[in-house]
This record gives sequence, structure tokens and C-alpha cells, in this order.
Amino acid sequence: MTALQHSRFSARFGLTTPIALAPMALASGGALASACARAGALGLVGGGYGDLAWTQREYTLALQAADTGRIGCGFITWKLDEDASALDWVLDQPPAQRPCAMMLSFGDARRYAARIAASGAALICQIQCMQQAPQAVDAGAAVIVAQGAEAGGHGLNALNGRATLTFVPELADWLARHAPDTLLLAAGGIADGRTLAAVLALGADGALVGSRLWATQESLAPAGAKALAVQTNGDGTARSAVFDILRRKNWPEPYDFRAVRNTLHRQWEGRIDALRAAPEAARALYDAAV
Repeated sequence: MTALQHSRFSARFGLTTPIALAPMALASGGALASACARAGALGLVGGGYGDLAWTQREYTLALQAADTGRIGCGFITWKLDEDASALDWVLDQPPAQRPCAMMLSFGDARRYAARIAASGAALICQIQCMQQAPQAVDAGAAVIVAQGAEAGGHGLNALNGRATLTFVPELADWLARHAPDTLLLAAGGIADGRTLAAVLALGADGALVGSRLWATQESLAPAGAKALAVQTNGDGTARSAVFDILRRKNWPEPYDFRAVRNTLHRQWEGRIDALRAAPEAARALYDAAV
């Protein structure tokens, strides 16, 4: 048995590699989740904002295409507080079709913890700072994801976010003292074998991988956006609320969004308040581009 297969995360979910697909909204659909599951990872469908029809279609596709027990789902917690119908639908499936894991991020998971536990799914809670760790343990999380600010997509803003390199070992030490049976995944900047090995050395049981898999053929992200991401290095991304404002996504503070710094992003990244006050012209440019 290899070191990767011997990780607690691999053993818990019957994996051959200690990786979980990040349940990225509108990208981690059935094709990507099932491809990850067939490759020996945990495939989490990106229920995201809780679109019921989308979740029904993509979760069903994932189950059919994976033909394994390594399929789960994930949601944005503060959106569930507005409408949890997609979560309810997934958890109400017949036992053989229920998710092996349910991941919640960006909010208090305790409201949904008993419902998830009753379904038999393992609760995965993603957190972004140490202050959130006791709440995740109190929710009964089987797995906690330590998301560093390097992560693509949504996370804590630059003022509040933690670096993966320091966050993971601090949380690993805290869990060893307070919740030793709770597994730890690292997220943020993990895209190859070197970075996976690094977070395992820091004390993680595995990794949640998003951006690297967002750019794959199986991802539902737009082809042009994926091509641009592949051509862009780390210097070409930044965290801001620009694209959330342009996409009409009302994310609460202190969360924002790491994205490629294209012309429209650079134009507004230093003028967030002005963009919030009068977004119409910039939104028209964004809508025309996508």
C-alpha cells in the first residue's frame, strides 16, 4: 500500500488518491465529478448556489457515470439559508444513491448537520480561519478543509485570509488536541504532486483541488475562460469583489473571488465602492463578453 492510499482520508472514503474535487459552482458537474471518482478521488458535484434543476441533472449524471461509491455534493451555506431545496433533494435519494459526503462552505453548517448525518453522508466543512474551527467540530464535521487565500474562486478576502502554508499545520495541531478523529484537507494552490506532497507533510490527510480541475475538458466552465486560465500564471490573478458584482452574486463580507485580472478586472479592482454604486455599464461589458 502506498503512502497516498494509506492516508486517513483515502481509507475513510475508499480512495486510491487522497484528493477531493472541489464542488465548484457551475463547473463541477456530473462529468467532472464522475471522472474524479473513477480515477480514485472523491467527486463532489458543485451544487453551489442551490439551483434545483441543475443539481438534479448533474448529480444524477455523476452517479450514473461514476459507478462507484465515491460521489458527493457541495453547497454554499449562506445560499442554503435562502433555499435548501436542492440539498433536501440530494439527501432524500434512495440509500444507494445518496452522497457519501456533503460539503458545506461559507456559513454555519450546524443548521444542516443533523439532516446530513441522518442521511448517512459524512459532513465536510470548509473553513478559512482558526476562529471557524470550533464551529465546524461542533457541527460534527468528519472532515475539515483548511482553505488558504491562494485558492481560486471564493474565499476570505486579502485582509482576512490565511496562507495555506501556515494555516494547515496550525489547524492540524489544533485538531490533534481537540478533535483527533476529524480529518483535515488542505485547499489553495494545490495543483500537482509536489503541492499535494507538501500539504501531506504539513499534516493534512489529503487535498481539495479546484482550479486545476476547473480547467479540464470535463469541467462545465466556458472553454474560453479555461483557455485563458491555462495561459495565465499566478501573477495574473487577484482577489476582489469585481466579478461577483458584475455577475450579480451578492456575496457577504468578508468573502471575495480570485480570478484572472483581465482588462475589466483591472479597471475596477481598485474602485470597488464605485462599481457597487453604479455597476450597469461594466455589467453590460461583462454580459457582452460572456
